[in-house]
Amino acid sequence: MRLYGYFRSSAAYRVRIALNLKGLDYDLVPLHLQKNEHLSADYARLNPQKLLPALQVGDEIITQSLAIAEYLDEMHPTPALLPQAPLLRAQVRAMALAIACDIHPVNNLRVLRYLVHDMGLSEDKKNQWYRHWVETGLGAVEQTLTNSPHTGVFCFGDAPSLADICLVPQVYNARRFNSDLSGCPTVVRIADHCATLDAFARAAPDKQPDAE
Repeated sequence: MRLYGYFRSSAAYRVRIALNLKGLDYDLVPLHLQKNEHLSADYARLNPQKLLPALQVGDEIITQSLAIAEYLDEMHPTPALLPQAPLLRAQVRAMALAIACDIHPVNNLRVLRYLVHDMGLSEDKKNQWYRHWVETGLGAVEQTLTNSPHTGVFCFGDAPSLADICLVPQVYNARRFNSDLSGCPTVVRIADHCATLDAFARAAPDKQPDAE
């Protein structure tokens, strides 16, 4: 397998965690987002969205981090990233989607660039935008975790799931932008615990060969 990614891409970070949890080997193809390497014609032929990550399996390409993670889970069921019970599976997916679809996209690099270069926002205003949506989104995740009977060492019980795979990169980015996480003690506890596990630690941005 070949993973096209960037060390700070939170979506690629999710896939690295999933691959590590499954104990799978892969070749990394770094594409520098800040240098627009993901916009090249060669990469566009693989992924017309020109977004990261993409996973090449043989001659096939899978895009979208959650689709990749679920593919890995179906092909390599142990350890499972989703529980067996349908209702709990839906709840895990819901939390993963709340992060990957509601928090992350409005703070993606292309959005932040548009805010500054096209809308004329200052760096301070851009960072204010970022922190607002992260703090609002993670606040909702915190409330869900606090109210759920399923919250354990991880988001759901005592084994990492798709929800944790999405949570950890988002907390990493929140901290990078100095977001206020004081109202999210459960979120912070779970993310910090995940960071002690080898699969998560090896996936961290500063551990990647293209880290700067």
